[in-house]
Amino acid sequence: MTQLALFIELPTTHLGLVIELTILALAIFLGIEVISKVPAMLHTPLMSGTNFIHGIVIVGAIAILGTADDTLLKIVGFIAMVLATANVVGGWFVTDRMLEMFRPRRSEPPADEKDKPEP
Repeated sequence: MTQLALFIELPTTHLGLVIELTILALAIFLGIEVISKVPAMLHTPLMSGTNFIHGIVIVGAIAILGTADDTLLKIVGFIAMVLATANVVGGWFVTDRMLEMFRPRRSEPPADEKDKPEP
């Protein structure tokens, strides 16, 4: 603790926290810059793939929950597990819907053949 002339104790700066916050800020700016350059045509496939790969977060949440000793870690791990699972399921539905556009459609019989009774 550092002390001022008035003998007020102020907490010292934790260098590790400053470094982690700097990395977070740089990652945010880099992510915004990269995503803004993605054409609209590629946005849905990119996001669906990214959401599906988000399953790695589920593995991390399981690891946190497996080694959690205090209540805060258990709560954070559970929230991470729920959000990551929702993201993976959503990514699967988006990917499935996107791939549906590329599947060949079954041709239906003409309207006049539908109404004919079978012999």
